[in-house]
Amino acid sequence: MILACHNIEKSFGDRVIVHEGSFHIEEREKAALVGINGAGKSTILKMIMNEEPLDGGDIILAKGKTIGYLAQHQNMIPGGTIYEEVRSAKADIIEMEQRIRAIELELKSLSGAELENRLDTYNRLQSEFEARNGYACESEIIGVLKGLGFAEEDFSKKTDTLSGGQKTRVALGKLLLTNPDILLLDEPTNHLDLNSISWLETYLINYPGAVFIVSHDRYFLNRVVTKVVEIENGEIRMYMGNYRAYSEKKQQLRDARLKEYYNQQREIKHQQAVIDKLKSFNREKSIRRAESREKMLEKIKPVEKPVEVNTEMHFSLEPSCISGNDVLTVEHLSKQFDGQVLFKDVNFEIKRGEHVAVIGDNGTGKTTLLKILNQVQTADTGSCTLGAKVQIGYYDQEHHVLHDEKTIFDEISDAYPALNNTQIRNTLAAFQFTGDEVFKEIRSLSGGEKGRVSLAKLMLSEANFLILDEPTNHLDIASKEILEEALNNYSGTVLYVSHDRYFINSTASRILELVNQTFVNYIGNYDYYLEKKEELTRAYTTGSSTTSPAAGGNSPVSAAPLQGSDSAAAPGSKLSWQEQKEQQAKERKRKNDLKKTEEEISCLEDRNAQIDHEMTLEEVYSNSVKCQELAEEHAANEKRLEELYETWEMLAE
Repeated sequence: MILACHNIEKSFGDRVIVHEGSFHIEEREKAALVGINGAGKSTILKMIMNEEPLDGGDIILAKGKTIGYLAQHQNMIPGGTIYEEVRSAKADIIEMEQRIRAIELELKSLSGAELENRLDTYNRLQSEFEARNGYACESEIIGVLKGLGFAEEDFSKKTDTLSGGQKTRVALGKLLLTNPDILLLDEPTNHLDLNSISWLETYLINYPGAVFIVSHDRYFLNRVVTKVVEIENGEIRMYMGNYRAYSEKKQQLRDARLKEYYNQQREIKHQQAVIDKLKSFNREKSIRRAESREKMLEKIKPVEKPVEVNTEMHFSLEPSCISGNDVLTVEHLSKQFDGQVLFKDVNFEIKRGEHVAVIGDNGTGKTTLLKILNQVQTADTGSCTLGAKVQIGYYDQEHHVLHDEKTIFDEISDAYPALNNTQIRNTLAAFQFTGDEVFKEIRSLSGGEKGRVSLAKLMLSEANFLILDEPTNHLDIASKEILEEALNNYSGTVLYVSHDRYFINSTASRILELVNQTFVNYIGNYDYYLEKKEELTRAYTTGSSTTSPAAGGNSPVSAAPLQGSDSAAAPGSKLSWQEQKEQQAKERKRKNDLKKTEEEISCLEDRNAQIDHEMTLEEVYSNSVKCQELAEEHAANEKRLEELYETWEMLAE
């Protein structure tokens, strides 16, 4: 075990982050920390790094082990270049090499014991340098930088000029090169393109140390981790396996808990009905039995009903009208910036009902394409033609559709003046904005909060053609799943840019990859794209034409993903069906017997009540023979009733 957290406690005021939380990470283990936004994932990493104090409990790092941490926000050495910043991770090896070279120069002028001493030092340093792979140091630095998406011409860029995403990539590269015994990574795939994410996955899978990752990238977690640590409502639980195994196990546990809850509720309701029935018999013996059951009922420990899943956001997307079959036609489209060609002579079509994902490396022009379609930017050449009755709804990852000076409430009310206050508040509540939160200014919101406001506006737009730029950025996993469900149930057309492979796999029916300044078309989801990528890229991007035949969408090479066929019925399935029929027959007999018993009880009780009344009549109580007959009948009925009460209680169970 390399890292252990025992009964850790952390609160901010009345808000409990974690209560008596415990988990551990083994050596070489790859583990994920998951939970909704605000659950406390980053706080736990900061507590492990002693950047945030514990309220209670212990965090133990194995003796002699080193730890490295990638935070969400980075501080760079002022004035340095990308290469210098990353190279500083190998400062001790570089210094060692400089000492070796200095000794080599000294050796020429030394002799005797002094020479021997320096040779000993030289040999020791040389052995350590080789053991730490010093000769491959420079190539390792270059390999990491290129793997994270930096071209050689980027190496000399000053870190002061980098974006937040670029700084994160530099910090990640620097951290990976330090080779700590355990890596703590907070959202490492943010700002990485698909190729860089794939490279990082392979790097981490083969990493000789342990890795503890906070991420909302489910595809990434499925490939990398073998254990999931979940924080939910202040509690920590551990699950073995990747994200898919965790998700399935969590659902199984929730289903079992829900079943246990409903079973208990049924049992409580049933027992209360039996108690009420026993009391209605109004017999001393029945009342005692009812009281006994009441005491047993009081001792039952209630099972808490599991909280509903996916309660973070509630929304659906509904177009106000149906568009024509031809939604978008792009012809001979070209765009370049500062002499750099993004794409040229591009042609493709999008038909009604298609869900099309645009993928490609960072900087290839995916977002630019969406901006051209939304008339935010202009193309150099070519045209984009919308079909009949097409209404666009645009989700911009930079949230330019929002106004910083407005409040959340005003943002919605100004865009949709026909809505009343209640309707606006109900809409915002569906996106987790309640109470006075609706009066927050847009400029004060986090990226995730701005994303939710943009999604709220998108839902209200009732558009039939959604154009989305990185819609899952800043969303937690539960919110992503809600968005996936909304898109999958959406009857309109969708075109989006995303680096979230799980999201693409779940929602795309077609993929356009922007590569070599053109688009390659894949009819299928992300798994299908991976299967066909090498084959199609070779076929369509190495010919004499710069625009691939598949780019138009009219002649794509495609194959429907194979669907697994159901296997033949198991030999035991007929027997199982027979047992089920027998069980149903027994249940029908029990209910029938119970009904007959209740009817007989009712008849006998009515008859005894009638006898009691007859015994009060003069013509009866004055007739001793008649009285004797009625008394004997009453006694026989009572005896039979006692038997029936016991039979009823048994059948009622």
